[in-house]
Amino acid sequence: MTTTTMTPEQAAWFAQTFDRLVGNVGQAVLGKAPVVRLALTCMLAEGHLLLEDAPGTGKTSLARALAASVQGTSSRIQFTPDLLPSDVTGVTIYDQKTGEFDFHPGPVFASIVLADEINRASPKTQSALLEVMEEGQVTVDGVPHSAGRPFMVIATQNPIEQAGTYRLPEAQLDRFLMKTSVGYPDHASTVQILGGASVRDRSAALTPIVTTSAVVEMAELAGTTHVDPAVLEYVSRLAEESRAALEVRVGVSVRGALALVRCAKVWAAAHGRNYVLPDDVKQLVQPVWAHRLTLDPEAEFAGTTAEQVLARILADVAAPQEKARA
Repeated sequence: MTTTTMTPEQAAWFAQTFDRLVGNVGQAVLGKAPVVRLALTCMLAEGHLLLEDAPGTGKTSLARALAASVQGTSSRIQFTPDLLPSDVTGVTIYDQKTGEFDFHPGPVFASIVLADEINRASPKTQSALLEVMEEGQVTVDGVPHSAGRPFMVIATQNPIEQAGTYRLPEAQLDRFLMKTSVGYPDHASTVQILGGASVRDRSAALTPIVTTSAVVEMAELAGTTHVDPAVLEYVSRLAEESRAALEVRVGVSVRGALALVRCAKVWAAAHGRNYVLPDDVKQLVQPVWAHRLTLDPEAEFAGTTAEQVLARILADVAAPQEKARA
């Protein structure tokens, strides 16, 4: 793949394909185009998505529709307190006929993996996802097994009913490129959903829009989106301000800043541009950074949220002036 900046024609093709994917997923997840765009941006930035919302808002439907739009494999893992790490990654079994150990891959070996209610599993099982989310491979009995490309984990968690759940550690939260919520549909979309109440799973009727190889190609193409040094400096200043904020105990890491730049590249290409604008950064700061901030306990007790801190930082740090590009 060439490392030169994508051409305007390539950017137009990227945006057209992106919009087709949004429309396809939107057939199953009605009235949620902004969330769908975020989820697809996460996939094409080759990251993982955490959906936190109340029950029945369509978290699982979004994950299934995303998987159905890509002509690859998908799997679903229902996380429960008794789930073992080997139930996720797979296990090595001794074959008496051949006298050798055979690896039986677990459900994590799929293009898109839905980890449903991830906070209901024990920390040991949650950590089984850590290596594969970061490295794209699973090591069982000392032997590495690649998860392939594309590989995306879409995890869901329920913010209510915290009894019997295990809060995700900061190390694992940082592995998620984005965290967002689906939210309840608007009135018109709700009426439409109720009208099709006989359809149990809208995503089952979806046809794939792109192949897995096309997803990899789009991800590599998005990586060639031009980012002006002034925009990189802007991202760096925002990250530094998050660390200096009085209400924050742990601010945005370098990995978090890199994550924002990766997402901004995809976001720009999805809008038909081969260069990133400061506005792209502003629109993605909340979903990419809010879950990475660890607030001071006193500030948290006083009702301060990570979203409020980031909104203030965005208001305080001046964005670079947009430069016209040839």
